[in-house]
This record gives sequence, C-alpha cells and structure tokens, in this order.
Amino acid sequence: MAARTKTSKDRPSYRCTECGWTTAKWLGRCPECQAWGTVEEYGAPAVRTTAVGRVTNAALPIGQVDGRQATARTTGVDELDRVLGGGLVPGAVVLLAGEPGVGKSTLLLDVAAKAASDEHRTLYVTGEESASQVRLRADRIGALDDHLYLAAETDLSAVLGHLDAVKPSLLVLDSVQTVASPEIDGAPGGMAQVREVAGALIRASKERGMSTLLVGHVTKDGAIAGPRLLEHLVDVVLHFEGDRHARLRLVRGVKNRYGATDEVGCFELHDEGITGLADPSGLFLTRRDEPVPGTCLTVTLEGRRPLVAEVQALTVDSQIPSPRRTTSGLETSRVSMMLAVLEQRGRISALGKRDIYSATVGGVKLSEPAADLAVALALASAASDTPLPKNLVAIGEVGLAGEVRRVTGVQRRLAEAHRLGFTHALVPSDPGRVPPGMKVTEVADMGDALRVLPRGRRAEAPPADGPRR
Repeated sequence: MAARTKTSKDRPSYRCTECGWTTAKWLGRCPECQAWGTVEEYGAPAVRTTAVGRVTNAALPIGQVDGRQATARTTGVDELDRVLGGGLVPGAVVLLAGEPGVGKSTLLLDVAAKAASDEHRTLYVTGEESASQVRLRADRIGALDDHLYLAAETDLSAVLGHLDAVKPSLLVLDSVQTVASPEIDGAPGGMAQVREVAGALIRASKERGMSTLLVGHVTKDGAIAGPRLLEHLVDVVLHFEGDRHARLRLVRGVKNRYGATDEVGCFELHDEGITGLADPSGLFLTRRDEPVPGTCLTVTLEGRRPLVAEVQALTVDSQIPSPRRTTSGLETSRVSMMLAVLEQRGRISALGKRDIYSATVGGVKLSEPAADLAVALALASAASDTPLPKNLVAIGEVGLAGEVRRVTGVQRRLAEAHRLGFTHALVPSDPGRVPPGMKVTEVADMGDALRVLPRGRRAEAPPADGPRR
C-alpha cells in the first residue's frame, strides 16, 4: 500500500516571535530582524478566503464627500501648528520622534494642557514614567487643566479601556515602544508589538475621530526605532531635533498628509518648560559694537523659514605636524572644501599650516551649500586678522572652480536680513528683487568676494567694486 503523501498542512512551520517572519525550518537567528532564539515552531495556518462582507459606508462621488470633517483644530502652540499645517485634524495620527532628553515629553504635555477644554478632553498616557512624575513636570511648566486626564499604563487593552471611559478628543501616548498587547508574543518595543499597538490606536482614532500623538524612540543613528511600517501607517511624522547643550529645538516635518513637509517649528527649552520662537534669529547672533575678525553672517533656510546665523572661524599657529581641523555646527567636508578653494583660487597659502576652528552660534547646524560663501569669508577674515564690514551678510554656494553659484530663496533671505537691520549683502549674480534701502553686491567668484575684506580695521561698508542693485 502506497504511503500517504505528507501535505503542507501536516508540515511544521517556524515563526519569529519578534517580527513575525516565517520559514519551513528552524533557525537560531532570524534573518529578518537579526534576533537570536526567537524562531519557534507553530502549526501551519489553513488557507482561508475572505467572503464578501456588508458595506459599512457606501461609496460616494468625491465631490459629495464632506471635507469639513478634516478641518484642523489648533493645538494652542503656534509653532507646532505651523509644522502640522494649521493644527490637528480629527482622526489624524502623529508620530513625534527624537533623541532622549530633547524635550518630547515636555512639549506634548504642554500641548495636551493647551488643547484641553470643555468640549475637548485630552488623555495623556505615559508608559515610561509614573503619574506622579508627570504631575511634577506639569507643575513646573504650568500644564494643569481640569479637562486633562492622566494615566500610567503599559497594557494596550487598558489604554483602550481608558479611551472608552474618558472619550478624549486628543490622545497623547508616551511612548509607543513601551505599550504591549498581551495577545502578541514578544517584548514591548519589538516589531510585532509596535505594529499591533500602532494598528490598534490608528483604528481607534479613525473610528472615534480622535487625534493621536505618539512618541517614538530613535536608534543611535537617529532613525525612528521599530519597523518602517509604522511611518507608513501614521498620517504625520515629525522629528524633534536639537543639541542638548543648546536652548534651540527644531520640530521638522518629514511626512504630512495634511500640509507641507518643508516647515520647521522653532522652540526654546528652558527651566520653566518649552516655548515657541516666532523670531529665533536672535539666538544665532552675537551683538557687538564693532566687527571682529573671523566672523561672517549668512541667512539659512530651515524648511521655508529664513534664519540669520553667524559663522565664526579662528586660525592659530599649529604646534604639531598635522594641523587641527575642528568644526561645530558645520559639515567638516564643506569646511575642508572651502579651505582648498581659498588656498588654490583665493591665493591664501597661510591656511595649510595653521590650526583652524570653525563653529556656528547658538547651536544651529548649517548644512546647506548657501552658507559656503559665509564660511569662506569667515576663514579668510580670520587668516588675515581683518574684520569684515559691519551689517554684512553673505549668501551663495562656492564651487571647486571658485565660482559663486546661485541658491534658492535669495529674495526671502534678503528680506529677512533687511528686517533685522542688515544693510549690505554679498550674493550671486541676478538675485532678483532687492529690499528698498539695502545695498547688494553681486559676486561671480571668490576673487570678487575677497575684495570685500577692507584694508583698514574699521571699515563699515563694502567697496564700490562690482555691480550693485
């Protein structure tokens, strides 16, 4: 009698308890999430087909869909509303990620208190701290409101129970990696747990018309921890950035289904909490009565917002065979490029044998090429120990051939510089409309730009060389 063929239903299968990856044989390490000892045997699932179900909401022509249901409601924090595109949309799920200690919990607790009202309750669920710890922070930053409810939970079913009891219009969960579902195998923060928790909260938000703010952890590389699926599921992804030794914090939109993704919100973190900065340029400038060698101002664009920033450079005689090159707030590769251009195209040979230090003021990070001209002029000014003219800003990208290239948003940059009282600017050719009363010098290459360095130490304006607009 012929032996019965073993069907696929009888064969054992193996599944990773962390990420859900399946295989036909056992492995000690999961190839998908690289976790050890998480592959376990389980019965092969039977093949199932989905039957046609009852339609809950009939399909409508797109012109008949009520768009008023997606009207944004303000959070009470203007800078956050700017990044969100006007506020929080009912049913929207927002993921806010950032490094530990950057101020995520402080910002969201402030938002939760300001968004609470008689018509709109707010529920703040913490999985990382106790309720008393959050209360102490609320006392410190003044985030107390009778319509703000606080719960300390790490169980998904308990969080959903709080939603039924409180019926909030806004849910803040700090953080999504600390909450776990008892029905899913794996530790909190694992791929399977994060996927289940996020999916359950997204479904609850859409069904209730409740806005949800999720706090997300980041890896050591700065990427959001957990599966990439989390970023695809949510409606808005925000990154909270900032140097912990500086006061400035930036909220940058990475994904936004309800607004632009190139907006940036500026905040100042202090002992009493966190406040929005409608005009943050003052944090990046040093006020002086007289110009100092080695300093140059530029206007950078953070998203669509122009910010005036100061670049500083210092050159000293080196005591070692290989001179130091130290940067802070600037990309080391672009500073090295500017040194090479100054030495080859600008004929400044003293830089190669000196220690060079370059930095920005206020903790701002300048990574766009539009700051190249300001970096080059600050280095040249430090090398010659000659200050640049007062009230001067430099805008432009510098190429390896020494040419000064055009950059985007020159008119917006010049308007911001003029608003803050700067009267002179070095820009690439054809800058467009210039603010009234502002003198603009167009430069084609580094040779033209270096002519702005005055021979005297008290010069107050750029020379008359070169075309003006």
